[in-house]
Amino acid sequence: MKAMVIEQFGEPDVFRETTLPRPALMPGHVLIEVAASSVNAVDLLIRRMGPPFLASPFPAVLHSDVAGVVVDVAPDVKHFQPGDEVYGCAGGLSQLGGALADYMVADAALIAHKPRRLTMEEAAAMPLVTITAWEALKERCSPSPGHRVLIHGGAGGVGHMALQLAKHAGAEVFTTVSTPEKAAIARQLGATTTIDYHNTSVEEYVSEYTDGKGFDLVFDTIGNENLERSFAATKLNGDIVTTVALGQYDMTQAHLRGLSLHVVFMLIPLLHNIHRHHHGRVLSMAAKLVDEGKLHPLLDPHRFRFTEVADAHRLMESGQHIGKIVLSNN
Repeated sequence: MKAMVIEQFGEPDVFRETTLPRPALMPGHVLIEVAASSVNAVDLLIRRMGPPFLASPFPAVLHSDVAGVVVDVAPDVKHFQPGDEVYGCAGGLSQLGGALADYMVADAALIAHKPRRLTMEEAAAMPLVTITAWEALKERCSPSPGHRVLIHGGAGGVGHMALQLAKHAGAEVFTTVSTPEKAAIARQLGATTTIDYHNTSVEEYVSEYTDGKGFDLVFDTIGNENLERSFAATKLNGDIVTTVALGQYDMTQAHLRGLSLHVVFMLIPLLHNIHRHHHGRVLSMAAKLVDEGKLHPLLDPHRFRFTEVADAHRLMESGQHIGKIVLSNN
C-alpha cells in the first residue's frame, strides 16, 4: 500500500511517500480502506519531537482521525462487516499505525458507523475533537438550561464541537474568538455571544456578561496562560475543564474560588488499552446527532491530498485555519 511516513522527527518536510505492506488484521480489529483523515495538534507534536509516550517506531504512519470503508473484519468482530462506512480516532501513535495510508487496521471498539449525511472528509474531521468535547461537556461537566458557559476558541477544532454540544444542552454559550470572521462562524454554530479576546480583558467580559460573578463553566481549549485567565473567569465553586494542563500554573485563583478542575486527555484509551468501547459509543451517539441536524463539523476551506500532508501541517502551524483541516486519499 502507499503511505506517507516519517523516518525522523522535524519540520513538515520530513514526510515522504513510500510503499509498505498492508497491515495484518488482528483479533477484535477491522481493516479500513482509508478515504480521508484530518490534522490534530497531537499529530504536529508527534511529527516535531515524538514524545516517548506518543511516538511510533520508524517508519511511522501518523494521524489518528480516519474515515473510510471496512474491507475485512476479524472473526470475533460482529457489529461491522465489509462495505460499512466508518469513522474513528484509532491510531497514529504509540504502536498503532495511522491513517495516512491506503489501509489502516483499527480496533473495532474505537470506531463507529459514519454519519449518513456527511462526506468522508467531513466525517474524518470529527472523531478526536468530538470525543474530547463530549467528554468535557457531557461527562465531566454537564451544562443545563440557564447555565452560562464560556468556551475558549469557539471556531477551533475542539471549540466548535463544544460550542454546539453546550448549545444542544440548553446553555447560554459565550465564546472567545480572534477575528470578526471567526465570530460570525461561532454565532452561526449557536454562540449567544462572541468575545474578541484581543481587545477585551477577562475582567471586562466577566463584568459585562455575568455581573462580575463569573461563568458557571469554562472550557479552556488553549492552555498555557489562558488556563490561569480561565480561573479568573469562573464563578465561585464553578467548574473548569481544560485539554491543555501541561506545565506549571499558579493555582491561587482556583483555590480562592473553590473551583473544580477537570483535565480531559482523550487519548488514554488508545495509549493504555482501557475503556476503548467508550470512544465507539460516543461516536455512535454523535453520528445520531449529526444525522438529526444537531451537530456538524466545521472544515477549513483549504483541501489537501495525503501527498500534501506537509502543506496541511504548515497551515495548522500558521494558525490561519478555521475549524478542521482535512486530507483526502486520492
